[in-house]
Amino acid sequence: MRRLTIAALSSVASFVVAANAQAAPVDPLKSPMWEHHAARLFGSDKIVFDPRVAVRIPEIAENQRVFPVTVDARSVPDVRRIVLFADLNPIPVALDYRLAEAEPFVATRIKLDQRTPVRAAVQTADGTWHVGGAWIDAAGGGCSAPPVSRVKGDWADHLGEVRGAQWLEKAGETRLRMTFRHPMDTGLVENIPAYNIEHLSIRDDSGKSLGEMEIFGSVAEDPAFTVVVNARGAISFEARDSAGLRFPGKVGA
Repeated sequence: MRRLTIAALSSVASFVVAANAQAAPVDPLKSPMWEHHAARLFGSDKIVFDPRVAVRIPEIAENQRVFPVTVDARSVPDVRRIVLFADLNPIPVALDYRLAEAEPFVATRIKLDQRTPVRAAVQTADGTWHVGGAWIDAAGGGCSAPPVSRVKGDWADHLGEVRGAQWLEKAGETRLRMTFRHPMDTGLVENIPAYNIEHLSIRDDSGKSLGEMEIFGSVAEDPAFTVVVNARGAISFEARDSAGLRFPGKVGA
């Protein structure tokens, strides 16, 4: 009976995943992994391809270890969350950014392991996912090559060094840039286990949350993040890595 139950549950689970995948809209980029990622990341939530989700990337990946990506969804109202992912990377998701008092904007650098669509999905208050993105050609190996600091052997000397800067945007908004020295090991290089920054929190001077970001190993070595927050004055931030080390910073008065 137990075998039958497990088989039945397995069949139901397969049916649910297949149903979710079939419910996803037809991918304009024609990625072979789109239905898989749509089912895994969005489940049964509504998905629409939306040109207002601007994913700005270079036409050519000059360095597959450090590929700049900017996501700007400020034309979409009521955005609560941003997920940045590359379909054909071995670690597809780069970051999952949950907005509190922040605008739907984030810029960072990721690794690319091969030619792939790079996408952003933003979730609005009604639960709908709005998706934008584009293909990028890459030589490959970004996720499976050792970080430069590992090759040099000086990564531990600079681990956790933090820099921050802020610029005033329009009334009530601040552009904030945060950088961290960290190898961001993927675990895909022989004899180098996975080791990466996995969480970033941003707060105003009163301690109120402005945004929380989950970060994965496909973000580039020595990660940098630029966001726009609805706050002025002093802003604090803190990263935590997969070993539990914390790297705090603060900008402003």
